[in-house]
Amino acid sequence: MVIKLTQPPKEPKELGVEEFPRLGIIGGSGLYDPGIFENAVEVQIHTPYGLPSDNVIIGRVSGRVVAFLPRHGRGHKYPPHKIPYRANIYALYTLGVRSIIAVSAVGSLRPDYAPGDFVVPDQFVDMTKSREYTFYDGPRTCHISIGLEPFTQEIRKVLVEVASRYNRTHDGGCYICIEGPRFSTKAESRIWREVFGCDIIGMTLVPEINLARELGMCYGLIALVTDYDVLVPHQPVTAEAVEKMMTEKIDIIKRVIAEAVPRIPAEIPKCGDVLKYACV
Repeated sequence: MVIKLTQPPKEPKELGVEEFPRLGIIGGSGLYDPGIFENAVEVQIHTPYGLPSDNVIIGRVSGRVVAFLPRHGRGHKYPPHKIPYRANIYALYTLGVRSIIAVSAVGSLRPDYAPGDFVVPDQFVDMTKSREYTFYDGPRTCHISIGLEPFTQEIRKVLVEVASRYNRTHDGGCYICIEGPRFSTKAESRIWREVFGCDIIGMTLVPEINLARELGMCYGLIALVTDYDVLVPHQPVTAEAVEKMMTEKIDIIKRVIAEAVPRIPAEIPKCGDVLKYACV
């Protein structure tokens, strides 16, 4: 069943659930349908920024009402630089989501973060070039603070603890987000690693994380290392290699999400507090 909405719902029953989903999951490459929902419905919601990447799936996971959105759309319709990030985040927000668990495939920029490992990053560097980065295009001017804790610690802690039970998991790391859709040159990869001091590389974190912060939403990411970027010359990164690793680890990722969901706090006030002093 697909519920079609042209404006934000006023009551949960419009979504076929007893309460609004306070937690959202954004699936990355290879995670288009989590397959862990009970009594799931699909919601197509129009936003001022167009339609999101796909319909939002809402249902119960581990007893909790949760929303799920595949970042690239089912069938991987959207490349990283064409994802409708503003529509995605706005749609989740208007459906009631206030905290996000995101999943991404990344490359490694260091030998000890090996393909197959999970990383729960704590910092990022933005090297994207041509995306829609903000909801505040005017006339109101807002400067959002994100630097000290871009990834919400309460979510990070849960992801590290749960993921470590099933897979080698690294607590912390700096994610550099590049424009894509091409992969880095050898020279660029060396700069990201040796000059910028980054640990993992991907194409989808920004502006997703920025937009969530602008709406006072909490955000945590579990990243699956699929390759060594160009760090290991005889193991060049390819789209095929990324997909293969995601396929191998997808069941573990689903298990981690299912066990993490009931442990994420229902309310984390500090995420919304960032907006109190942000606007001029």
